[in-house]
Amino acid sequence: MDRIVDIATDGRHLSAYRGFLIVSQDREEVGRIPLDDVAAVIVHAHGTTWSSSLIVALAQRGAVMLLCGSNHAPVALCLPIDGHHAQNHRMRAQWEAGKPLSKQLWRRIIIAKIRWQAAVLEANGVSASAFDLLARRVGSGDPDNVEAQAARRYWPLLLGEGFRRDRDADGVNALLNYGYTVLRSLCARAVVASGLHPSIGVHHANRTNAFALADDLIEPFRPLVDALAVRLTVRGVDTVTPEAKRAFASLIALDLPGADGTTTVAGAANRAAQSLARAFQSGQAADIILPTPPSALELAGLDLLLA
Repeated sequence: MDRIVDIATDGRHLSAYRGFLIVSQDREEVGRIPLDDVAAVIVHAHGTTWSSSLIVALAQRGAVMLLCGSNHAPVALCLPIDGHHAQNHRMRAQWEAGKPLSKQLWRRIIIAKIRWQAAVLEANGVSASAFDLLARRVGSGDPDNVEAQAARRYWPLLLGEGFRRDRDADGVNALLNYGYTVLRSLCARAVVASGLHPSIGVHHANRTNAFALADDLIEPFRPLVDALAVRLTVRGVDTVTPEAKRAFASLIALDLPGADGTTTVAGAANRAAQSLARAFQSGQAADIILPTPPSALELAGLDLLLA
């Protein structure tokens, strides 16, 4: 399994040596991980330093380094430039994709997200019949902002009437921030590995956003983080503890249903990114393959991440 390395202790130094990522404290080695196993390095701690040879070694393997702020939200991302043998062709197709194609792709992404939200609610014993209607109302480009309408129903049903999604808040919001950071890093890696550029999105288009396409691709996966956050809070974990970090880092290995059989979250992200690249090249939004909403039994696999 590709590994996500989380640096949460202040004052650590990261370097590369003979095929390993070396973690040191006060010039003494405290851990090492094979570089070939690393999917992403997430840095949360203060005073962390690293060598340029490590960044090069990670980039050569298609891995990313993600730097986070105090609220556990990402603020910077280091991505490899040469991520795929067909990169030039695919990036050109991505750049030249017209608005009709981008709007149809966004429609499919939002429909998938809403259906995932419904699956998570149903798995938590909450009726989500209205979400099927909402999914069917999503038009090209989501001009009626059905995504926001679904969110206004979804959060109170999942986390209570008093909950408000706030990226700068603590508690459950911090758990969500951390989980989204893990999946955002995964999606960014999948995008680059598929020969696409993360800053050219189908919907997200902020000029300062270096991974807009990753933010597009993550949308159907977000409810997975929500479901795991609910399970953590039930266990009394409402801050970003080491237990929570381990659970979210393991999320990429969770089994999901798919058209070709069971795959992991990491596999589903890679498949979505690769199919998105084909959609850009073919001009057909139907070519994108997004993760299938899991059943309540399949979502029960989240409990194993907390064992």
